[in-house]
Amino acid sequence: MESSKPLANSPTPIMGYQPQSEVLKIARTEKKLRIGIPCEISNHENRVPLIPDGVDVLTRQGHQVLLQSGAGKSAHFSDHEYNEAGAEIVPDAATVFQSDIVVKVAPCTQQEMEWISNKQSLFSFLNTPSICADYFKKLISKKVVAFSYEKIQDEVGTLPIVRAMSEIAGNTSILVAAEYMSHPKYGRGKMLGGFSGIAPSEVVILGAGTVGEFAARAALGMGALVKVFDNNLYKLRRLQNNLNQRIFTSTAHHRSLSAALLTADVLIGAVYAKNDRTPCMVTEEMVRNMKQGAILIDLSIDQGGCIETSQATDHKNPVYRMHEVTHYCVPNILSRVPRTASVAINNILTNTLLQIGEEGGVEPALRNHYGLRQGVYIYNGISTEKFLSERFQLPFQDINLLMAAFR
Repeated sequence: MESSKPLANSPTPIMGYQPQSEVLKIARTEKKLRIGIPCEISNHENRVPLIPDGVDVLTRQGHQVLLQSGAGKSAHFSDHEYNEAGAEIVPDAATVFQSDIVVKVAPCTQQEMEWISNKQSLFSFLNTPSICADYFKKLISKKVVAFSYEKIQDEVGTLPIVRAMSEIAGNTSILVAAEYMSHPKYGRGKMLGGFSGIAPSEVVILGAGTVGEFAARAALGMGALVKVFDNNLYKLRRLQNNLNQRIFTSTAHHRSLSAALLTADVLIGAVYAKNDRTPCMVTEEMVRNMKQGAILIDLSIDQGGCIETSQATDHKNPVYRMHEVTHYCVPNILSRVPRTASVAINNILTNTLLQIGEEGGVEPALRNHYGLRQGVYIYNGISTEKFLSERFQLPFQDINLLMAAFR
């Protein structure tokens, strides 16, 4: 009879079964996207969201890109360049809007709204302060997934497209100021900057955010004396650190700001409001007391403006004079440098579209990427933008909760 005792050299018997860890590889199914780029028909919008380099990257990954003929013309990209990069050139916008994903710069017009298909995905700027209820409700009725460039975040929680546009806008504002300072009609025949034996020009900047910082960088680079005003002390400290030099900074009190404007050659309004209208920081009386021939550039004009005398202009007639001060109040200053701005948008949007394709489509990408999810303001006919929902008295759902429910 065989003994039931364990052998002397055998291992200690294990009582019961022990759980063993196992790593399961979840297959990721890539999806080939059909991406449409229509011509921008909004007034003086010269940018394009994807340039030929971005199209080349996407088509090499197997994605299809449809471009309406002439979409890149205002940004100085030809149909031939897009065709060489792999895009299919089509004659009309209606065909482009049959794509899975439509990428634009400006929000859709009423005409473009008719071409949007149900369950389509749409990328564009939202421009929240100027959005109307009819636009918002129409998109909801189409049950689209609508993304706002202003709200898409990267891996560290910053807003990459907003920052890129802000950097360009800040630099461009100083170049515009320099141009009009030497203008025979609108300026004083003066160069922006400082030279040996000549006192430097004085540039006053309202707002110490990214726009204000890059305006300050450009002005300092040209030798100007820069003064920055902001009521946020943290932003003023950050500006000093980022510039790595001491400049004049101050809170925007009426007395100190009025004193600075008396000797200013240039005033840059770079105040930003997250959702609502920007506050008015410069009164008409303060403008009246500025130098004759001074240049005023209100970059906040697309949110109502931060200067009392500001009135929206356009790229055809960009300036006007009031109280002998030249006002430049074009809402879309970035269309003055459309090629540079288009490249900046493309650099971020291309990677976003590649990410969506790698994840297997828009829905999986939203579930797996928090930053992309934050860019959604309409999800399948549901408003996920709290500010607009409250403004237009519409039901609101948090996009993160929606994604959690569909997991």
